[in-house]
Amino acid sequence: MTRTILVVGGGITGLVAARRLSEQTDAEIIVCESSPRLGGKLNGVALDDLGDLDQQLALQDPEQGGGPQRNPLDTEFTVDAGAESLLARRPEGLQLITELGLDDQRVHPTASRAQAFLAGQIRSLPPSNLGVPTDLDALRGYLTDAGLDRARTEVDLDAPPLTGDVEIGRYVATRFGDEVTDRVLEPMLGGVYAGQSRRLSFQAVHPALFTEASRGGSLLAAAQRVAAAAKRSNDHGTGDEGVAPPVFAGLIGGVNRLIGALVADLERRGVKILTRATVRSLTRKSGRYEVITGPVPQPKLIMADRVLLAIPAAPTARLLTGLSPAAAAGLAEIPYASMAVITFVLAGAELQGSGLLVPPGELPTIKAFTYSSNKWDWIRERAEADFGPGTAVVRASVGRFGEEQLLQVDDQQLARRTLAEARGFVPGFQSVRPLRVRVQRWGGGLPQYLLDHRRRIADIRTAVAELDGIAIAGAYTDGVGLPACMASATAAADTLL
Repeated sequence: MTRTILVVGGGITGLVAARRLSEQTDAEIIVCESSPRLGGKLNGVALDDLGDLDQQLALQDPEQGGGPQRNPLDTEFTVDAGAESLLARRPEGLQLITELGLDDQRVHPTASRAQAFLAGQIRSLPPSNLGVPTDLDALRGYLTDAGLDRARTEVDLDAPPLTGDVEIGRYVATRFGDEVTDRVLEPMLGGVYAGQSRRLSFQAVHPALFTEASRGGSLLAAAQRVAAAAKRSNDHGTGDEGVAPPVFAGLIGGVNRLIGALVADLERRGVKILTRATVRSLTRKSGRYEVITGPVPQPKLIMADRVLLAIPAAPTARLLTGLSPAAAAGLAEIPYASMAVITFVLAGAELQGSGLLVPPGELPTIKAFTYSSNKWDWIRERAEADFGPGTAVVRASVGRFGEEQLLQVDDQQLARRTLAEARGFVPGFQSVRPLRVRVQRWGGGLPQYLLDHRRRIADIRTAVAELDGIAIAGAYTDGVGLPACMASATAAADTLL
């Protein structure tokens, strides 16, 4: 009898896991995805045609006038509304791009740098190691005089070895003062995790620096050592021209194109992919797993020999409650942040750099901007071809952990509020005219790596390992970036084999 392996979840993690399984076994592979769309937090939005929201804004914004008439190109103009790049220093993403035949579409960001919006002004970001300062002199003018004086005391403070995990924001504030946490660390981690740095695990969000800091001594010196090691590692890959390889990579059309290519590859391999197939229960029966999926009035039964759960922590906990109460309890302790990405096509924008990081409290709701047409040449070229010279594509991010109330408005209100906020506060937006707007909500989109997260994940994995034929994977385990999710998928698939 042919064995069946069920993958629950059709995001990047589940699809990569299914691909790995199909490479390593002749078992029947089935993927169940609860939504009608595959890809999870990878999604693209088309900017070609006027949508309902564009027309609503045009009627209420006399400056817009509906936008210019354009001569569209033959291909759809799609940009990412979720993750937009992958870390090129890790091999998993670039290897997948190559294996899926997308190397000719691979691109890297421009030399534009992100900046910060601070005290009503746009400032250059000081050098840091993921938000932990590496050059105190560069903080002059970015911190207040009192804040800089406080930061300079760090090297003289007692610094015993760490005996366990700590919240990174609290620890940085203890070492450098609150201003460094609020103005340097917070906007950086807010962009990656949509979280609050004073609640995030140092060990989980910055393991290399945590290892250095755990030995004791100045955190500034530890951050400098880790930054230098990362630079040496990157320089080690320098090509014949003496240029270090780019840190990030993307795809023309957006990294969401990975999903279509993955699905086509899986279908060629004979993997069965089901959408609108919510898995409602998972029970052990006669040495196999009985899985109930589909709508409640018309349930469908799948009998599987192995099950890989590539879904967020909360639904994973629900499915494992009857099989492993210990694993379910640990999973239930992992909270998620909700956020929204509002993509604008703007005429009349005067924007420098690749985007803005916004420390909490500097703007009413917006936490970051990505100036996509400054960051990616292909977006600038396509936007100008479709909408005219000088057109900008901008992503605004709204929502941090604990700020769900900011998202409790409809899409039109969210878009209008965000645009008004940018026009009213941020230099370069005062005269913009919106030509297109797309709202992508990510409810419960980003797992929060709270204190002792790595211990919690280790305990969960220990409990799951006691089950026969169950594996877990996803952004809540070992990292929220795309390569980390791919590595999690591969490791989980291998445990089943």
